[in-house]
Amino acid sequence: MSSESITNYADFTNRLKLLFSKNPKNIIRTLENIFSMREIGNKTHGDLAEIGISEFINQFMYDYKSEHVGKDLYRAKEHEEDILVTNELDKNIQIPISLKAYGAGYLQLSTDKDAVLFPFLKNQFKKSNKITDKNTISQILNSPEIIQCFTLNVMPLIYDEKQKQCNIMIFDVEKAKSSIDEIAFIDAGETYDPTTETIIQRSGHKHPIILFLSERKYVFEVRYGNASANALQRGAWTHTENASEYFNSLTGGWISYRTNEVLVKMLGLALIASEKSHEEACILFQKEIDTFKENPNA
Repeated sequence: MSSESITNYADFTNRLKLLFSKNPKNIIRTLENIFSMREIGNKTHGDLAEIGISEFINQFMYDYKSEHVGKDLYRAKEHEEDILVTNELDKNIQIPISLKAYGAGYLQLSTDKDAVLFPFLKNQFKKSNKITDKNTISQILNSPEIIQCFTLNVMPLIYDEKQKQCNIMIFDVEKAKSSIDEIAFIDAGETYDPTTETIIQRSGHKHPIILFLSERKYVFEVRYGNASANALQRGAWTHTENASEYFNSLTGGWISYRTNEVLVKMLGLALIASEKSHEEACILFQKEIDTFKENPNA
């Protein structure tokens, strides 16, 4: 990711964070409606989050416009981005964003589709399963393979279903990379215990990982990449709880949400209603949204 791309995405998320802080009801309402979609199916909320967040940007951010491009790009199988945000003040600035709607815990930051990242890292371990030399770590973190790994602008929508809480959390890649003082190879059948900060035996782990640590604490990991691995699971992962200090919350921390049963009922009715009634509903919805713009506390 170029420095310009990082700056553009940082500017956008800073604007979004400021908007959330000034008008929290709008984003809370939107997230409640998105996570209510889990009542329909475990993955439904992820697809509708792309539409919902894109529309939120269009309705409430006068200096940015968003286009939902996920399905077209997905069919091409070349990109992971779900929405494309354009700076209305400078049309040349376009920010592709991948939305991730995940439960609290492990979070995928990138997909190593070509299976080149893990083999590159595995080859760095010559005599030991640990790398602690500062120069070697710096060379690895600044390698084209690692840089390419973090080219994706990821916006994670994280939820804790038991606590009925949610959060929009951005992983600070540069902060994470600058903190790394150890890289460890964790073989199949092993895992890293963040409580004891040690490598322990654990059955069920079929593939190795490369673990990036700061003072023996978990920061992020790169998962397996051989032919037998699931291609969708290759790449960089982190953990929203074990690496919480490397996240910037756009929502100012965890916010409580409730399930909107009326929305679920409305969608059921909408699916068997006519296009004419859909048009009438859209007019009603837009009228209410316009009042939110005039009176954010409504």
